[in-house]
Amino acid sequence: MPFGGNDWHALRQEDALEPEIPICDPHHHFWDYRTERIPYQRYLLHELAADINSGHNVTSTVFVEARSMYRTTGPEEMRPVGEVEFVQGLAAASASGLYGSGRAAASIVGHANLNLGDGVKPVLEALQAASPNRFRGIRHSVTWDPHPEIENTAAHQAGHQMSSDNFRAGARVLASMGLTLEGWMYFPQMFELAEFAKAVPDLTIILNHIGGLLRVGPYSNSDETLATWRQGIAAAAECPNVVIKLGGIGMPRTGFDWHLRDVPASSEELANDMAPLVNYCIEQFGPDRCMFESNFPVDKVSYSYNVMYNAFKRLSVGYSASERAAMFHDTAVRVYSVDES
Repeated sequence: MPFGGNDWHALRQEDALEPEIPICDPHHHFWDYRTERIPYQRYLLHELAADINSGHNVTSTVFVEARSMYRTTGPEEMRPVGEVEFVQGLAAASASGLYGSGRAAASIVGHANLNLGDGVKPVLEALQAASPNRFRGIRHSVTWDPHPEIENTAAHQAGHQMSSDNFRAGARVLASMGLTLEGWMYFPQMFELAEFAKAVPDLTIILNHIGGLLRVGPYSNSDETLATWRQGIAAAAECPNVVIKLGGIGMPRTGFDWHLRDVPASSEELANDMAPLVNYCIEQFGPDRCMFESNFPVDKVSYSYNVMYNAFKRLSVGYSASERAAMFHDTAVRVYSVDES
């Protein structure tokens, strides 16, 4: 029986390599979904604490929106404020020290609809009020693809949102408030992202999950898919206001079969498989614009937290100490203004 899904105890564990290296995990979620569609239905502070205290020196984390814990009443555009209110409470509990030494959700990324244009400002102000010390920006997912085999999970279901006047007007409001935008899209959309980034040069954009690589369905042709992905990564890297997260590779849509295996992959195997993708991103962006991420619990269908970070450490061993410090900790702390005190 494959080890993925809800079988938490079947995940392979390893002793943490180089446990002294500080880590800021810049991408995880919290949720409590009552649906079989989600492999890990509950992932809250206890579950995160168990992962980040499994051997590595995780000094802080960044929460990224998951469309969970929304308000159930009030104006539609204000309902995502409920998620930030909820996570602000979890972050305060983590800061008390009862859940280990790492500061969970030291910075918080929520959601606001940029298609509101200038009208997004009151929503952003409400998000700031919900978390005056931790709120750093938003994610407005634009994951859209014309092929019917690909699941479109874009917020406010529509294609080509980044090219619209309203979306860009909302992004300019975001930039004027000193907030960041998560870029979560599929890899063919990275060329649109590059044009968007040039149009809003004062906005810091964090490209999620190595640019949304897909190697399933119509994108199963690995050579052609990877060539297009590389071109998109290079186009995004030319924009100095774009940084990238190195992770999300455990999602099945990336094309690996780790979640189906009877025996979980070791960190050596993961590092060998991930290295060509991750190293290309680092080559294009440079370590100062790269950050290793967990994307938990989504990636947990493929590997455990400590095995994942062991893989990141193995594949990055050829970089200098300062370059590794940037990718494991310093870039994330800088981009998200993380307070670890």
